[in-house]
Amino acid sequence: MPVSPLTRTWTPPGPYDLHGSLGVLRRGPYDPTYRTEGGAVWRGTRTPDGPATLKVWTRRGGTDGVVCAQAWGPGARWLLDGLPALLGAEDDPHAFVPHHDVAREAHRRHPGLRLIRTGRVVEALIPTVLEQKITTDEAYRAWRLLVRRFGERAPGPHPDLWVMPHPRDWLRIPSWEWHRAGVDQKRSAAILRALQRASRMEEAATMDLAAALARLQAIPGVGPWTAAEVLQRSNGEPDAITVGDLHLPRLIGYALTGARGTDDDGMLELLAPYEGQRHRAGRLILLGGPRMPRRQPRFPVGNIAPL
Repeated sequence: MPVSPLTRTWTPPGPYDLHGSLGVLRRGPYDPTYRTEGGAVWRGTRTPDGPATLKVWTRRGGTDGVVCAQAWGPGARWLLDGLPALLGAEDDPHAFVPHHDVAREAHRRHPGLRLIRTGRVVEALIPTVLEQKITTDEAYRAWRLLVRRFGERAPGPHPDLWVMPHPRDWLRIPSWEWHRAGVDQKRSAAILRALQRASRMEEAATMDLAAALARLQAIPGVGPWTAAEVLQRSNGEPDAITVGDLHLPRLIGYALTGARGTDDDGMLELLAPYEGQRHRAGRLILLGGPRMPRRQPRFPVGNIAPL
């Protein structure tokens, strides 16, 4: 017999972009923990109370309707208690002051974009480490294979939604299974070290940005790039700008100046007027700025599994 879901609604204080806000949680088009169907977002997640499924959609459609939610599983109540924060209720887009025409226009055109807060650090950390130093397609493939092989079906009615493995189950994955998924020893070791301190990692969800960055980077293999990407999702940090990225400085530099070859230092100089809001600024600039024409071939896709 089907189990009835728990339900909740949330009314945004203004325009709201459900898919644009939650989309940062999606790890590629075939992420087994994230589905978009019929205007609704489905998420399979692991809460402190156990696995859970969340379905959210905008009741009236458009950009300013009431958001409806249903949740299933042992963690359903925990999910719904934190629903407003997840959807971006704790974010303050009005704190952003544009200093460039590109940012000003993007801010005007995307009034419903909010920085979401999951409150789950490890959930964001594992796929982010998988994305280190390789193409996104390779990382998405690894995430998909590992979740489907070692995770579990998400509770509720969705026929093909998954929850990532429990930390203890990640720790039990044999080395050859990491290899089969295309994950090298350096990345798998970083994940395992973080999981051995999972409770310490989760504490970062309640810390200020400086303390949270320091907590995550205390794990060998977790550097500034990884820590910022995690805290953008787990903490909704508006100032957690990503440094050490292959493309981001060049894209922001080109969007703001038309020049190529901007490095991290140049990007940080350009974003200095946005201190306190640099992550939001970068995201808006990428949404609204001109695209840099491609001159170089894409980074070659590798696969260590057959080696």
